[in-house]
Amino acid sequence: MNNQTYHSIQSRFLTSGLATPCYIIDEAKLIANGQILKEIQDATGCKILLAQKAFSNYNLYPVLAPFLAGTEASGLFEARLGAEEMPDKECHVFCAAYREEDFEELLLYADHIVFNSPAQLKKFGVRAKNAGKEVGLRINPECSTQDGHAIYDPCAPGSRLGTTFAQWQREMSPEYIALLDGLHFHTLCEQDSDALETTLHAVEEKFGCLLKDMKWLNMGGGHHITRPDYDKERLKRCICHMRDAYNLEIYLEPGEAVALNAGYLLTRVLDVVQNGDTTIAIHDMSPACHTPDVIEMPYHPPLFSSGENGEKQHTYRLAGPTCLAGDVVGDYSFDTPLSEGDFLLYEDMAIYSTCKNNTFNGMPLPDIWEAKSDGTYRLLARFGYEDFKYRLGTNEQKR
Repeated sequence: MNNQTYHSIQSRFLTSGLATPCYIIDEAKLIANGQILKEIQDATGCKILLAQKAFSNYNLYPVLAPFLAGTEASGLFEARLGAEEMPDKECHVFCAAYREEDFEELLLYADHIVFNSPAQLKKFGVRAKNAGKEVGLRINPECSTQDGHAIYDPCAPGSRLGTTFAQWQREMSPEYIALLDGLHFHTLCEQDSDALETTLHAVEEKFGCLLKDMKWLNMGGGHHITRPDYDKERLKRCICHMRDAYNLEIYLEPGEAVALNAGYLLTRVLDVVQNGDTTIAIHDMSPACHTPDVIEMPYHPPLFSSGENGEKQHTYRLAGPTCLAGDVVGDYSFDTPLSEGDFLLYEDMAIYSTCKNNTFNGMPLPDIWEAKSDGTYRLLARFGYEDFKYRLGTNEQKR
């Protein structure tokens, strides 16, 4: 997409007349991402799954289904969603610890069930196998390739995620190894394929002797495959090496890569206030409620037609309307002053947004719209007072 086309699309969203705040999911960009993922699968024979934890707007699953092998879930509800909304595709699930009361129902939806620990494998593995499911164990290669953001590093010291080789040697008997169809690891977060290559060296060094007895290897998520500068050729080499060296079927389960840069959050300035040298624009989008990763990571989301702090003539701190003092996105600059009623467009808002938002302070949830390839809009979801109220108590009329 050239710069002119890009600016035309974003400008169209700003003048769409949609009530704010609202999420806008771009069908054309989802298709473009899907085509990249399909090309990787066609070139290597791997299978790519949608990690629903990042993007689970199921009305768009029919758009994505032609490009994907299925879905990945983190528990019962996501597994059911994937099975129902992307039928006739594979449904994989990994959970750090399964609940006994959920497991029988989970067997109705999942094709592959990955366990986090030898103890969970021993508790549930035979039941999964008897139900005809593919069974896997998550491994921890203890190879951290991330710089900062330890909260998202599954290989951080003391991590609860995955079985280390020392744990394997201590707790895995031939009886339980025989239950396994494959191994799973997930160590990356928004990273390029050089980090995967480094991780694979550690996987082979510690677990290579076990791979020859497996049918498949799931390399997890965190692969930023659809980012423009991502090294796709190195990824292909990594996949083909593991496929050929160990005669394995290879799975990847990215979340962000599926919907990267495919969503927006349209918001409107409600007030502009001054505190000392800081000018604050309060808009009707709350980062604490509507984009919680902005505060949790934290990170500075891209904003259409803006610059960094001090880059352009007019700098503002952009913030939400809740009572939380830290309900702040960050400092941005603009060519012209902001005024009440101005519209702003946050970018890359399809991922970890609609699936993580909340109603703290009684904040209404934004509408969710699909921007279709033909230039029209389709309303996917609209929320109101009842969505806030009945998360907190019983709807007496439905008792």
